[in-house]
Amino acid sequence: MSRLIIDAHLDLAMNAIEWNRDLSAPLEEIRLRERNMQDKPDRGKGTVCLPELRKGKIGLVVATQLARVNPFNSALTGWNSPQQAWAMTQAQLSWYREMEKQGEMVQIRDRNGLDAHIALWDNADIADAEKPIGYILSLEGADSLVSSDYLYEAHRYGLRALGPSHFGRGRYADGTKTAGRIHPEGLELMKIMGELNMILDVTHLTDDGFNQALELYEGPIWASHHNVRALVPNQRQLTDAQIRQLVDRGAVIGGMLDCWAMDIRFIDTVSDPWQLDIRLERLIDHWDHICQIAGNALHIGIGSDLDGIFGTEQSPWDMDSIADLQKFDHLLSQRGYTSEDIDNIFHGNWLRFLRQAL
Repeated sequence: MSRLIIDAHLDLAMNAIEWNRDLSAPLEEIRLRERNMQDKPDRGKGTVCLPELRKGKIGLVVATQLARVNPFNSALTGWNSPQQAWAMTQAQLSWYREMEKQGEMVQIRDRNGLDAHIALWDNADIADAEKPIGYILSLEGADSLVSSDYLYEAHRYGLRALGPSHFGRGRYADGTKTAGRIHPEGLELMKIMGELNMILDVTHLTDDGFNQALELYEGPIWASHHNVRALVPNQRQLTDAQIRQLVDRGAVIGGMLDCWAMDIRFIDTVSDPWQLDIRLERLIDHWDHICQIAGNALHIGIGSDLDGIFGTEQSPWDMDSIADLQKFDHLLSQRGYTSEDIDNIFHGNWLRFLRQAL
């Protein structure tokens, strides 16, 4: 019998709106529609859709809004004004609302809603295929907030987690592949987040930004999709010292399945997961490392980031769809994790964190 999974990072609305994927359709149909498209490297290689989430018993996800603002002359993709980026996040929100109308998804805003949804997915009398996917709304990168006051409106429509930065220089905080800090506007944003008791996601912060966040933010903190720098020495990963700080704060760290974040040998758009033999089990090496630092398995979980601007061309070769996350049950058992450990990694750690944070 499959175990319930919570995935703490999926860019569902981005895929639906910008990639034009009907995520309520079967995965085979989505891939066939994209068979001859070449506008993006992951066309025809997606791994995520709502039917596959149900198939994999992934009943609850942290689902993002994401719209970056492009600095002038930047090589990164993004929008040219905060107003355009805000409008894109509202289009993404509209997609989530439409999925709710269709009975495909349900938004989780508080602890009562969380407990009711988990009870639904624990109910064996109802087929998983008939259950809605629960989602907790997160904003990946704060660029789209035209001003920090916009956070009040976002919280009213259900935003519960926020990562101030993404890639490059951001409006509120600098992110991956930079060495900047959280800006004064970002520090003001964090004050409002604390007032609203929102979850601060340290994923994509620089090292200086991480230090600022851990020192200044008193509310709940997590790392939704982050691997280990000792295994993949890249600024995007967590150092051992950062892991210790997160453990001390009661955080949970979500392991991500982008091959470059799992294996130092992988190079984007060049390497092949099959040729390098990068399998799902490689992520367990990262989890093992965190567990050795923490002294237990209470601070790790899944934050897959699947279809986060990549597909099977950049995922472990023994995974065809997100439903294959269930393979971790056997893989973790083989590595000596107990059944209780596996339950905690699959959902228990995130559930404990969320019940305290919401």
